[in-house]
Amino acid sequence: MNHPYDNRANSFVDEMEVTPAWPLERYFGAAFAAPDGIKKLRELILTLAMRGKLVPQDPNDPPASDLLKAIEAERQRLVKEGKIKVAEQLSPIKSEEVPYELPQGWEWVRLGEVANYNGRKNIGSDEILPNTWLLDLEDVEKDTSRVIYRAKFSERQSKSTKSIFKKGDVLYGKLRPYLNKVVVADSDGICTTEIVPIIPYGGIDSEFLKWLLKRPMFLAHVNSLMYGVKMPRLGTYDAVMSIHPLPPFTEQRRIVAKIDQLMARCDELERLRNEREQKRRVVHIAALKRLLDVASSSPRGSGGWGYAGEEAFSDAWQFITRHFSELYSIKENVTELRKAILQLAVMGKLVPQVPNDPPASELLKAIEAEKQRLVKEGKIKATKPLPAIKPEEVPYELPEGWEWVRLGKMIKLISGQHLIPNEYNEKGEGIPYYTGPADFGSCNPISTRWTYIERAVAIKGDILLTVKGAGVGKTNVLADSKAAISRQLMALRTIKISKEFLLVFLKSIFNELQALSVGIAIPGIGRDDVLLRVFPLPPLPEQRRIVAKIDQLMALCDMLEQQIDAASNKQTALLNALMAQV
Repeated sequence: MNHPYDNRANSFVDEMEVTPAWPLERYFGAAFAAPDGIKKLRELILTLAMRGKLVPQDPNDPPASDLLKAIEAERQRLVKEGKIKVAEQLSPIKSEEVPYELPQGWEWVRLGEVANYNGRKNIGSDEILPNTWLLDLEDVEKDTSRVIYRAKFSERQSKSTKSIFKKGDVLYGKLRPYLNKVVVADSDGICTTEIVPIIPYGGIDSEFLKWLLKRPMFLAHVNSLMYGVKMPRLGTYDAVMSIHPLPPFTEQRRIVAKIDQLMARCDELERLRNEREQKRRVVHIAALKRLLDVASSSPRGSGGWGYAGEEAFSDAWQFITRHFSELYSIKENVTELRKAILQLAVMGKLVPQVPNDPPASELLKAIEAEKQRLVKEGKIKATKPLPAIKPEEVPYELPEGWEWVRLGKMIKLISGQHLIPNEYNEKGEGIPYYTGPADFGSCNPISTRWTYIERAVAIKGDILLTVKGAGVGKTNVLADSKAAISRQLMALRTIKISKEFLLVFLKSIFNELQALSVGIAIPGIGRDDVLLRVFPLPPLPEQRRIVAKIDQLMALCDMLEQQIDAASNKQTALLNALMAQV
């Protein structure tokens, strides 16, 4: 089950040339193990690069101060030629603005000193040629800054004003949701005005400027300055006045080359980890499918695990137990395990059958007698007989003593009713009024509305089933003595069967209920989707044993998730401790 590249993580950069002060290989192993380790490693690479600690300095490099003189001369020439406007004099950088000490030969500069921010003209849609490259923010992948789609203007036919950009411009997404989208244009084109073309002056490497704008310290600075509520953006003044570390030009090139090399290694490390996690998911899903396929194809039997498919079922389960620690090192697999436990439970494969249990057929007689009594007492209404179950509706064979029945035979179903605003309050007056899964807390529903109108009322112990909206299939159990329910909910009141076992069944068919949802504006399921649902009915004592077993196994799943969190936190703490030494 181990990935062939797992052991490469710790020696991933052994062959790299790194400074003695920063042995980079120490971080790759920890980054591979920590949940967001590779992201943090990328940030560390940029942080070290912009502190002059990624590549050695060369004493023969002309200092950045000479570069700044050449840039100022270039700006004066461009102004004289009318190619740029005379810029306002930028205030000198104060000592309190400087976050750390730079290597010899470097300088702190304002962005406006070394680049022309938003220095290109805008253009109207009627002036744009059909084959022109049109870059929108969604075309750029966040964090990686990869261009994931290159659209032509003819594809989108946008009528809004666009910004022109030229090859070599640094294109900066200034909206908060799109921060860390920075691209160096590899050809001319146009872009949305929420992308700012930045023209670096001579002696400023475009790729280096890109990484400057992507470094963690600048992202944090920009986030602290953002204005606007719906779509916060970086203002031009704040951008121009932002300060950045500037190395000599030749060192810029060396830094870019090293960053590109290390980011490519991060890409590979990320690919390896994703490949490993995907392999674990695929193997786990295949193992569970084999387990469930064996269970569903096993013939009826009265001896619990003594049915004909016992050996095949045991083999399938033994595979999972042999690789348990590897399979359950990711939460997605624990989620799938929970689903499999529920499925095995309703198939009668989770606990052994006990021959002395009264069969479900006897339970059905008791249910029918109880319903007749409730009708006679006026507590429920008499209902039409439910249709017989057809052979094609039966999804799998049940153990001896179980019965396939319509769910409507064993419940009273209360459909929720809508209340208009003047029929409920938020003052806690009356009984709770629940409107859907948004009211469902971690255990019990939490009311935010109350009403005196008892139009559709559930009572304590009723199962609340969401039947409309995105949460179709979600369940909870009413803890209040009674409550009004909206049309987004139905209340299921059990008759002579275990409420907890019914909950198990409803959770096992959650995906099926979601798939049944119809409607565009508000998808949902109807009463017949619930009442006519075929239900695997075990003897009542077995229902209780199944629920107890599920509680035990779900506690195991909880423990597995806690162990995964603990391991992740440990790896993250290790990586943070290593990074804190920098």
